[in-house]
Amino acid sequence: MSEQILNFKIFDKYDISTIEIQDEGLKSAINLKPKLLLKNQGRNVGKFSQTKVNLVERLANKLSVAGHRGKKHKLEKGNATGKYTKNMQIIVDVLEMIEKKTGKNPVEVLLRAVENSAPRDETTVIEYGGARYPQAVDVAPVRRVNLALKHLVHGASDKAFNKKKTIAQTLAEEIIMAADKNGESLAIRKKKEAEAQADSAR
Repeated sequence: MSEQILNFKIFDKYDISTIEIQDEGLKSAINLKPKLLLKNQGRNVGKFSQTKVNLVERLANKLSVAGHRGKKHKLEKGNATGKYTKNMQIIVDVLEMIEKKTGKNPVEVLLRAVENSAPRDETTVIEYGGARYPQAVDVAPVRRVNLALKHLVHGASDKAFNKKKTIAQTLAEEIIMAADKNGESLAIRKKKEAEAQADSAR
């Protein structure tokens, strides 16, 4: 009985017990523990609390703010609201589309997309002697995952806004492209951009 309880499948469809994180730097920041209901209800508030939230749920949480660009909420996608049930239905549709198109476990495809589009370096501004200089810095593991998820959702939101495609279709395409390291993916472009800027600021 205890084995059955441990072998929960996400949405009772996708087994994640065999999925392995290949990027050593992200092992501490990605949670793939099986859960029957992906809903934390704000319980994980505290230092490194995001690492306790399942990766699929973190993607759904990013959907709530798909319109954020910088510090402003610029775009509003009608069917991607802050409502949990709507967001989770979009995620369920996305995972089904990924499974249909690739024939692989969609949660594993999502993990590979996050690993491929998580930037390792970025730039910050330091002030020295009254002048401001860009300085290359390493990105913390939790921030790497957050940036990758944010860019995947932003890329999907931009491609679905005022278009015939739904956000579920564009998010599935974005995740598949990022998993394949396709340069058409916004998340992959953003990663290359950030790392190139960091290289020039060393």
